[in-house]
Amino acid sequence: MRILVICGAGASSTFVAQRVRRAAHEHGLPYSAVAGTTGSLAIDLDSADIVLVGPHLAAERDRIERSAAALDVAVAVLPEDIFSDLTGERTLDLVRATLAGRPDPLSTTDTNA
Repeated sequence: MRILVICGAGASSTFVAQRVRRAAHEHGLPYSAVAGTTGSLAIDLDSADIVLVGPHLAAERDRIERSAAALDVAVAVLPEDIFSDLTGERTLDLVRATLAGRPDPLSTTDTNA
């Protein structure tokens, strides 16, 4: 699972990415998380399974979702208080909830059989 966390300049998204990556690791999940910016979204989007959008970019959600839909990438806006999630657990819960019911990109099971 590849998680892309975006914000305006990349600073706050770096903290969120580090924390969710650590939480996933502690749960034994093979997730990666990287930080990006709205400017790098076009480049970074094709390597993501989910994009977490900084709360200050909520107004850009529709535009980001249109770009992500073409690549079947999920999008979630982070809550305003996300920076108080020091362990990354709440962020990981948001990732799981957003992806619930979607095919696992790490699965090798053929669902067309």
